Amino acid sequence: MNRIAGGILGGATGISVMSLLFLMLEVETREQVRAFDAVARYVGMPGNTFVGFVTFAFVGTVIWPLLFVAIEPSLPFDDPPSNGMVLGAALWIAFFVLGRGDISGPLLAVFAGFTIAAHLAYGFLLGAFYNRFSDAPESTADRPEPEVDRNSP
Repeated sequence: MNRIAGGILGGATGISVMSLLFLMLEVETREQVRAFDAVARYVGMPGNTFVGFVTFAFVGTVIWPLLFVAIEPSLPFDDPPSNGMVLGAALWIAFFVLGRGDISGPLLAVFAGFTIAAHLAYGFLLGAFYNRFSDAPESTADRPEPEVDRNSP
């Protein structure tokens, strides 16, 4: 599989897990957070949860993985899952600032906890699937040294 397909597979897996964590957040807060409505507001369609979810799923499955494939070699770690978590943390900062709406008090702490966990899980899965299913060169640090045949001339 090539790097782009590996990234998109990772994005699809990560966004599935992230969606489940956001669903848990909605259940735990009795639908006070409305994370997908935040995405809908951001794209200019306030109150349209369906458009918010479709946008969320598309961006998380296609756009962010393509960005990850492009910038992964320049991220700080040699490990794609760790680099994915760096991207997830950056995305969380933007989501936390732009997506929290008028949430405050103890609910803000719950929102922060669930959303950082969801974004880090997304980033980890994006990087792990990218690493596993792409044709990216493997790290040579864990490979044993090749044996040298001392009997050859």
